[in-house]
Amino acid sequence: MIPKKYEFITFAFLMSLFMTFLMSFVVTFINIGFIDGFFILWAKAFWRAYIVAFPAVLTVVPIVRKLVKKLVASS
Repeated sequence: MIPKKYEFITFAFLMSLFMTFLMSFVVTFINIGFIDGFFILWAKAFWRAYIVAFPAVLTVVPIVRKLVKKLVASS
């Protein structure tokens, strides 16, 4: 089990992993379709995007949380 103190890092890792996996697939498919070598091209796009996505999630999530707190009324 992962210790509680690593919850945010684990969240950011998994969120960026799944979103990059899905979005790189969709964008690669939209741009080139299912051609020979699709999965190799997709894998390259995935890892390139993931290098950006993980630090982006680490940076953006706290900002979004603060923004949502301001926008959503407390009950």
